[in-house]
Amino acid sequence: MKVRSIFISDVHLGTRGCQADRLLDFLRDYESENLFLVGDIIDFWSMNRSIHWTQAQNTVVQKILRRARHGEQVMLIPGNHDEAMREYDGLSFGDIVVKREHVHIAADGRRYLLLHGDEYDQVTRYHRWLAVVGDIGYNLLVRLNATLSRLRRLLRRPGYWSLAGYAKNRVKRAVSFVFDFEDSLIRAVRERGLDGVICGHIHSAAIRAVDGVVYVNCGDWVDSCTAIVEHHDGRLELVRAWQPIAVPSAPTIDPLPDMALGCKELATKS
Repeated sequence: MKVRSIFISDVHLGTRGCQADRLLDFLRDYESENLFLVGDIIDFWSMNRSIHWTQAQNTVVQKILRRARHGEQVMLIPGNHDEAMREYDGLSFGDIVVKREHVHIAADGRRYLLLHGDEYDQVTRYHRWLAVVGDIGYNLLVRLNATLSRLRRLLRRPGYWSLAGYAKNRVKRAVSFVFDFEDSLIRAVRERGLDGVICGHIHSAAIRAVDGVVYVNCGDWVDSCTAIVEHHDGRLELVRAWQPIAVPSAPTIDPLPDMALGCKELATKS
């Protein structure tokens, strides 16, 4: 499928949790004019403890570089796990431009702020040690989830269930009154006079409108395996790569005139 733009975040290359094979399937299925890497593409945090680099992960890097060489605009917006790249704001490496943040003008004229989003996470910003501990715990849950998934397949249990996602959502609900990441971003975008934000960081994919501002989160390629695509009419769509069978699209959200937002499940390859 040919689309105007692809937005992916939180790939976490260099870790055991990275689902590089599914990301490769997605990149093979979608051609685009623009590819935006919205932070935490390479996980330097985890690589400081141990490195797990597979051939599939290496192929992901090669494929991204190849797309840049062939004329696709590729932009890296570093996150907290690859924050060392923020020192190279405005520079290019192998035809990949590095920007701390960027305003993307969609085909329908809407203006979206692109940033990873960790600046609006109070834990990451002010309690880095706690964020590192949480990262270690999350990676452990992801590894346990791989074992659980194999067990579910042996028991012929249908569907996909994420232990890491379940635990994360439970914790998120418990502290949402203190750390409201999404509302902070929406408020910041409204103050800048932009139409929406496209971010990552919290590994929770979403497209929704809040009081005229569009909040878009790319999700991740560790647990949920999701991406955002922009069609040539400016419509944004959430694509899930983990769903084994394609399901009907969710109802579209049309928060602003002449703009449609939707969700699509992408069947994985057998």
